[in-house]
Amino acid sequence: MTDLTGRNAVVTGAASGIGAAIATQLAEAGAAVALVSRRQDRLDDLAGKLGPRTYGVALDVTSQASVDAGVEQIHARLGTVDLVVNAAGVMLAAPIEAGRLDDWTRMIDTNLTGVLRLVQAFTPDLIEAAGEGRTADLVNISSIGAHVVFPGYAVYGATKAALTQLSTSLPADLAPYDVRVTNIEPGLTDTELATHLDETGQELIASMNEQIGPLAASDIADLVTFAVSRRREFNLRQIFALPTRQA
Repeated sequence: MTDLTGRNAVVTGAASGIGAAIATQLAEAGAAVALVSRRQDRLDDLAGKLGPRTYGVALDVTSQASVDAGVEQIHARLGTVDLVVNAAGVMLAAPIEAGRLDDWTRMIDTNLTGVLRLVQAFTPDLIEAAGEGRTADLVNISSIGAHVVFPGYAVYGATKAALTQLSTSLPADLAPYDVRVTNIEPGLTDTELATHLDETGQELIASMNEQIGPLAASDIADLVTFAVSRRREFNLRQIFALPTRQA
């Protein structure tokens, strides 16, 4: 049930954390995978471990020119893409009273606009693949922060709430073409996102990890692999993934 042989996948944020774990599991299940991130060296290292059907594409989701160039490379290598996973994301502590417009813009451009760029780029592929009778999936990695309030993270939460709403609405346009949309909202997960935080934020995450016990990136990869390997008539649209102790 997890044989993905013949699938052509794109995974953003694949240089580390959840994105790297997802790309690894998809490749191990037989998919050809384009590993997408800004860090070519890390992508090349991961591709070298996963085999010849994976390769890295240095791409910045906040730049349309970079996306256009990367998509051209992906099409040249993979052909029609039938599986897109938007796992790139950034979480910054940016309290409203601090007025950190640069941080707000970075989160919006990565967590929301970056996803839209990939959706725009690959929707024709997904529709084409589904029209040929193949399984076609769009998977977005949102966050429980779309619903749960954390002081100092209003803008981050807003970007994830927007991504969740986008994922909820996209099937109205894509389901008639047999393209599936899955939104996954992880809770506390052990990833590199915490390294984007200031010292206070990192201490908070460390305390939460100790008290709650975080998920592993591989847990989220398990969910993605499971969801996209179901029969094409079965769509898992919304998945909450929380540590047992996280309220």
